[in-house]
Amino acid sequence: MTKESGKESQQAGNREITPQSEDFSRWYLDAIRKADLMDYAPVRGCIVFKPDGYELWELIQRQLDDRFKATGHRNAYFPLFIPESFFEKEKEHVEGFNPELPWVTEAGGEKLEERLAIRPTSETMIGHMYAKWIQSYRDLPVLINQWANVVRWEKRTMPFLRTSEFLWQEGHTAHEDEADARRETMLMLEIYKEFVENVLAIPVIAGQKTESEKFAGAVDTYSIEAMMRDGRAVQAGTSHYLGTNFATAFDIKYLDRENTQQFAHTTSWGVSTRLIGALIMVHGDDKGLVLPPKVAPMQAVLIPIGPPAKREPVLAKAAEVLADLKAAGVRVRMDDRSDLSPGWKFNEYEMRGIPVRIELGPRDLENGQAVLASRVSGEKRIVALDNLVAEVEKMLADVHKELYDRALQFMNDNLRSVDSLEELKANDDKLRGFVLAGWCGSRECESKVKEETGATSRNIPFEPGETKSTCLVCGDAAKHTVAFARAY
Repeated sequence: MTKESGKESQQAGNREITPQSEDFSRWYLDAIRKADLMDYAPVRGCIVFKPDGYELWELIQRQLDDRFKATGHRNAYFPLFIPESFFEKEKEHVEGFNPELPWVTEAGGEKLEERLAIRPTSETMIGHMYAKWIQSYRDLPVLINQWANVVRWEKRTMPFLRTSEFLWQEGHTAHEDEADARRETMLMLEIYKEFVENVLAIPVIAGQKTESEKFAGAVDTYSIEAMMRDGRAVQAGTSHYLGTNFATAFDIKYLDRENTQQFAHTTSWGVSTRLIGALIMVHGDDKGLVLPPKVAPMQAVLIPIGPPAKREPVLAKAAEVLADLKAAGVRVRMDDRSDLSPGWKFNEYEMRGIPVRIELGPRDLENGQAVLASRVSGEKRIVALDNLVAEVEKMLADVHKELYDRALQFMNDNLRSVDSLEELKANDDKLRGFVLAGWCGSRECESKVKEETGATSRNIPFEPGETKSTCLVCGDAAKHTVAFARAY
């Protein structure tokens, strides 16, 4: 590297990120670009996942996939193209997705006899196939998951959170009866909740979607909702009980134990790469990213320091430390570049959100120690080299707990209760955070909240903490206590 290019790299590594308090959306875009997670594609609303960004998804995928398989689910793959006639079989479903559907009308130089949709979700295609595969109660349950890409032609996009093409998993299951299908629906919601809280360190509110917010074609939709650091919500996962709606539309029938024809009860459930956007928005700070250790592509960075004359023994010991950490399963890299200062490197890896930094210099070597620094708390610990692996693992666990506790405290601090729409508007024009309020169950009252505040009903929490007695809009008796928020 030339002096000029080295200087440019140092300037690039230290360029500023917009503070969250000044412009949260700009902070988000600055943070993900500076951390080199993605780049914009030449197609509107699409992004390129760069290696660090895609590795985040791989780690999410791997750990979710293990959970799915542990509960009896298996992976399969279904076509990207879906005939238009499939959507016509389930009217509510097609109405829900029609504005976002891209269509293929020509192929091989010829106009197609039937338009093909690029999948927005696969209920229709999978329903068609399940009708062929399911004949008897002995064929049930069918527990299949698909890792795939989908396309929804969004008008307003934001990298990871909302893009025209995105990556996800979609589970699709078929069952003998409603009870078994509903057990599946709630099991998957609980798996999502456990994963998001215990792996991504993001607290969530679990509950049922209102009728107007549920998935198109579902009987009931359940979600987990997370709060970003600007107070907005992100739907972090959904699980749907579809009843026999899709089974009726696609003729998914089976002979039951009394030799009578029955329609199967089906479910679908999914999470997507918006989880990457959520973890960035929940944990990041003005320095840049803060990555949860369990999905951080690099959990620790090892930085040898010291003058060139004393560098050789430090590098030799650093190589040993690196090997020991890798053998223990820690995702660690060493930055031994000599043309960049330790301070520049510290700033660079803080910006990229690496959970733990390990510093090793000549004096540390003489004393048989190293210095560990936490990305979250900034705490520095002097630890013995003989016990370094265990200390790194302990700090990674501490970082996870600190991230979760901090996010939970933030959510609790920004979760409030109101009794009327006027109180909601008077207390906070920006509507920061989640608001618990009573709701009578009418679409009119729900719509009025959105029209006057921009907030939508996120879900009807299973554990709201308190039960509201009157509707915040009309004042009638409340059927539900609902969490409202502005959302991405």
